[in-house]
Amino acid sequence: MESKKKISFEEKIKELESIVTELESGEVNLDDAIEKYTKAMKLSKECSDKLNEVSDKVNKILMENGKLEDFEVQEQ
Repeated sequence: MESKKKISFEEKIKELESIVTELESGEVNLDDAIEKYTKAMKLSKECSDKLNEVSDKVNKILMENGKLEDFEVQEQ
């Protein structure tokens, strides 16, 4: 069974930017453009989902004490 390598959020954004640049160039044939567009939409959804997940975590931290406070990491 093949295991997929997880790529970071930042790597996904870079790949998405690269695809957009290629598509905007107008140098991509139709079949490749459709494939690249489909991949870009998948990457966009994955990035959006990650941002929503992080936003939910931040909101949970803020809601636990009922106050809006600066979040500080305490080093031990």
